Amino acid sequence: MTAERVWTPEDTARMLRAPVAGDDKYTRGVLGVATGSEAFPGAAVLGVEAAVRTGVGMVRYVGPPTPTGLVLRKRPEVVTGTGRVQAWLVGSGIPGAAQRTMDDNTHLGAALMDGVPLVIDAGALDRVDAAAGPAVIVPHYRELERTLERTTSPLTLDEIRADAAAAASRAAETLGVTVLLKGAVTHVASPGGEPISVSLGTPWLATAGSGDVLGGVLGALLATHAADIEERGHAALAELAATAAALHGLAAVKASGGGPIAALDIARALPGVVAALLQMRDGDATD
Repeated sequence: MTAERVWTPEDTARMLRAPVAGDDKYTRGVLGVATGSEAFPGAAVLGVEAAVRTGVGMVRYVGPPTPTGLVLRKRPEVVTGTGRVQAWLVGSGIPGAAQRTMDDNTHLGAALMDGVPLVIDAGALDRVDAAAGPAVIVPHYRELERTLERTTSPLTLDEIRADAAAAASRAAETLGVTVLLKGAVTHVASPGGEPISVSLGTPWLATAGSGDVLGGVLGALLATHAADIEERGHAALAELAATAAALHGLAAVKASGGGPIAALDIARALPGVVAALLQMRDGDATD
């Protein structure tokens, strides 16, 4: 089995960026979101809610009328339409290539070609090659199998299950992106980087919409750490992906209390988890 670095709450706390007195909504990071569809509008709400609750200065949302209306009803502070952003979250709740509308393709294409860091999920995984900026993909096992089918290094579902860490590393090298492979244990790999595993969640995370929340968490982190990504590239992306998986897992544990959870429960728990980690980090720094 592939050797991996085990990501800890202390690692997670170290990666968080809290606002300072001189910050405004722009310096805190602006995330562009192109997710959701008429068929799957909830993905947009979940991703935006998670991004806002993780900590980002502004969210710009582009999408069809139904998810746009739902996003604004839940989060009226969201700005609809395009503008300057530090990162994009794309693909959650968007159909695959055969079912995408012209508007879906327009929104995806503009985001992928923007040149800023990207979180690429679900319905946009077939467009990885079009990414002009550094990218993190966030597939589950079956999505990774389908994504690699189009390459010279395919893997079967059984092969991915047999060594998920090795599969993530192979995908990272083949596709030239950072990979966050979702599962009971999350595996993060980047081209030429040290593989990372994250096991800070709960089996109750296996619920509809949980992945959409994870995408929003990761999108927020990329937007708030754009300078670090520009400096360190995929090394920063891998650590931010592991941080997102850890926040997602810890929020699920907090929301669950040992019982069932829904995706929005995870998002609602995020501010408390972020606050506790910052307190732990800053308290350690003053000891």
